Amino acid sequence: MKRFITICQVEFVLFIRDFFGFFFTLVFPTMMLILFGSIYGNNPIYPGAEVGMIDVSVPAYCVMVIGVTGLMSLPLTLAEYKEKKIYKRFDATPVGKKSIMVAQVCINIVMTFAGFLVLLFVGLVVYQVQIRGDFFSILLAMLISVAAMFSIGFFFTAVARDTKITNLLCYLSYFLMIFLSGATMPDMLFPESVRTIANLLPMTYAVDLIQGIFSGYSLTNYITELIVLLGVTLFFTIIGAMLYRKKDWA
Repeated sequence: MKRFITICQVEFVLFIRDFFGFFFTLVFPTMMLILFGSIYGNNPIYPGAEVGMIDVSVPAYCVMVIGVTGLMSLPLTLAEYKEKKIYKRFDATPVGKKSIMVAQVCINIVMTFAGFLVLLFVGLVVYQVQIRGDFFSILLAMLISVAAMFSIGFFFTAVARDTKITNLLCYLSYFLMIFLSGATMPDMLFPESVRTIANLLPMTYAVDLIQGIFSGYSLTNYITELIVLLGVTLFFTIIGAMLYRKKDWA
């Protein structure tokens, strides 16, 4: 356990030193929230609505944070470790290669929730965001969304031959999802054709789920979203694990 904690500490320091991961997890979503808020404020999303633009933007930007860690930070780091044969070095120690993978997952989960807290703090202090959902439901919705995005990132590192292909898969999926899922702007602004495409993306279901739970709806109102996200998690985790076992780690 002490060795694992040491690995986590090292991976945490490396994450903080990485400008991309630190900036796009903790800084960029908050900048987007402030920019969006300076334009629209927390006015009702439509006349007579009980929720404002920032009320729905905070949970949406939380999903953006999940996208950064799950589709960018985690898979790109694992791909780099695989290409540099760091796994092989750890296999020669009592720690083993699985420890560094688990440590990476743990650190990225911690940083994901750190990003959540920063967004919530700014939303509450600056825009008096309303959070109608209960703590347990919000936490569960976030964990399920995290698991789905992380499983996709894990799959990318397993299926890609090298870091370049992993980069391509990660960048394409990340930007496609954050712009079409409603994570960066309300999907009500999209034409019907774009919404049809968005409904094929897992992140869309994460946005809908977390926004709904933040607004006070029950998890039972989002059975479809839960099934999709849990299905994505199981599918990509199982396939990714099978591919990792088949491939040469040397």
